[in-house]
Amino acid sequence: MSDGVGMISVYRSIQEIPLRFGPSVGVIGNFDGVHLGHREILRAVVEEARGLDARGLGMRSVAITFDPHPDQFLRPEEAPRLLTPIAERMRLLAATGIDAVVVLPFDAALAGLAAREFVREILVEALGVVAVHEGGNFRFGHRAEAGVKELKELGAEFGFAVHVHEAVRVHGLEVSSSAIRALVAAGDVRRARWMLGRPFAVRSTPARGRGIGTRLLAPTVNLAPYEGLLPGFGVYVTRLTAGGRCFKAVTNVGNRPTFGEASFAVESHILDFEPVDLNEQTPIELEFLLRLRGEIEWPSPEALKEQIFKDVARAKRYFRLAE
Repeated sequence: MSDGVGMISVYRSIQEIPLRFGPSVGVIGNFDGVHLGHREILRAVVEEARGLDARGLGMRSVAITFDPHPDQFLRPEEAPRLLTPIAERMRLLAATGIDAVVVLPFDAALAGLAAREFVREILVEALGVVAVHEGGNFRFGHRAEAGVKELKELGAEFGFAVHVHEAVRVHGLEVSSSAIRALVAAGDVRRARWMLGRPFAVRSTPARGRGIGTRLLAPTVNLAPYEGLLPGFGVYVTRLTAGGRCFKAVTNVGNRPTFGEASFAVESHILDFEPVDLNEQTPIELEFLLRLRGEIEWPSPEALKEQIFKDVARAKRYFRLAE
């Protein structure tokens, strides 16, 4: 049984894929961030499937992804914090126009599957692929034994085409999930935005307290504990969407060192505040637009207060220029 995200079908295991699903055009990947490189390949997949379907073949475009991320299963201690949790990845994939997403549970059985068996069981028998699109550094199969060369050989054997895409570059930088994660972790949300094709954003809920009951009555919102990737410690110009409203904000990510004992928080001060319906379950989206500065331990609360006025002034100027 599949569940839908927007207009696409989502299959959470091989068993859920209907019989005679194919023919299809597919792409396999983790798609963390669904960045410009991913979107370029997904666009080609959708385009080819639609072109072939114009002949009345009942063709579908399909993205095959994994949950959890393979690194989280294989190397949990070293696994990266992700740009996009699975629910957000589904939403972004749906926006590309793809017809279906297959989310394969990444477990010991899948990790141990040889490249040839992966192709035969999943691509050929379950999905009926006639073509597969991949980036040049794609690896798959047990211990990442195979790459695009082996995929092409298997395509020739099983009767599907393989299209290999060059990496996308923006401002001379090669776009990849790992490069974006490194930029976000360093606080460089400007370059991360170039590669994502949109601002880096976090979707969560408000933390307890701070005037949050059935209405938000204070201009400050703290993010609830968040498992995904957050930008490096510092102060950022942000946009906060909650309760049907989009607010301009300044956000501090860090330990608030000026006030004695460090306590980590992602705290947003809303610039154009007005009371809004908000409780601990209300979804909020926080978009990071520009890093103003790193986190500093100020000699006194007065010095911090003076700096906050400067941060707010710079943020207001940013929004004025953006408009």
